Amino acid sequence: MRPPTHILVVNGVKVRRPVFVLGAPHSGAELLARALKRSAGFHVTMGRPAVTRVVYAFARRPSIARSGGAPSVIRDALAEAWRIGPDACAGCPAACREAGGAVGEGPCVREAAAPDTYGDAGPDLLYSAPVLLQAFPDARFVQVIRDGRDVVADMLADPACMAWFRPHMLSEDAEFPSPFLGVRSADHRDRWLAMPAAGKCALRWRSAVRLSAALRRELPREQLLTLRYEDVVADPAEAVEAVSAFLGASLSSVALYGTAPPQAGSWRARLSATDLALVEKVAREELTRLGYL
Repeated sequence: MRPPTHILVVNGVKVRRPVFVLGAPHSGAELLARALKRSAGFHVTMGRPAVTRVVYAFARRPSIARSGGAPSVIRDALAEAWRIGPDACAGCPAACREAGGAVGEGPCVREAAAPDTYGDAGPDLLYSAPVLLQAFPDARFVQVIRDGRDVVADMLADPACMAWFRPHMLSEDAEFPSPFLGVRSADHRDRWLAMPAAGKCALRWRSAVRLSAALRRELPREQLLTLRYEDVVADPAEAVEAVSAFLGASLSSVALYGTAPPQAGSWRARLSATDLALVEKVAREELTRLGYL
């Protein structure tokens, strides 16, 4: 039996049915976040420091996420991130402000009135999904799946993603299994350390899509919507219509146009033959199951 919904009041409004956008790195969650942030009645944050610290603590130390106090910790972090005021966006990442269309200083919320719906689409929120569900049993999740080969190509070009593959990330005191890095046991540490960057990226994507598959098995359809990045890019209006129907709110598709996201299949020009072979070897099962191979 799920715990009762916790009453969280932010900006004088009770937070009901918050929305969380999930996906592996560079899977396109930020595109949907942009549409949500620029729609009336929504306040969706991205990468706020208070939330990021908690998310990465849970990702690196799954045992913390399983503790009894984890739901309260992430509720408090989100309450801080969702606060609206003159200094509320201090430390707000540039990506969050740009996605919301914020100009100059001040909150990255387009309306003066308190929003009706709150949410977050921060990087790697996927690894905190079980805790988010405990913290907000009525939450709704939108997850985005993208071809792992394109994901790896983008990760290899992103210094922030590559920073997670430094040797100390799997030190002697690391916890296993590590869904964040995609390493199942300490016996695989040396193999991971010696693996080329493309393989490590493929492990992260493989682990992320497995977590996404687990959510699809566990959550009812009224709480989880899964989209393909390729469909979102090919037909933004249809994607926004699907999200609008899922959330029971009107979203604007205008925010998705003019963003020039990477096109599907760009890995063909960006991955070397060696990296491609490694990615397809590591993630073949998931690439095949999702129809990419």
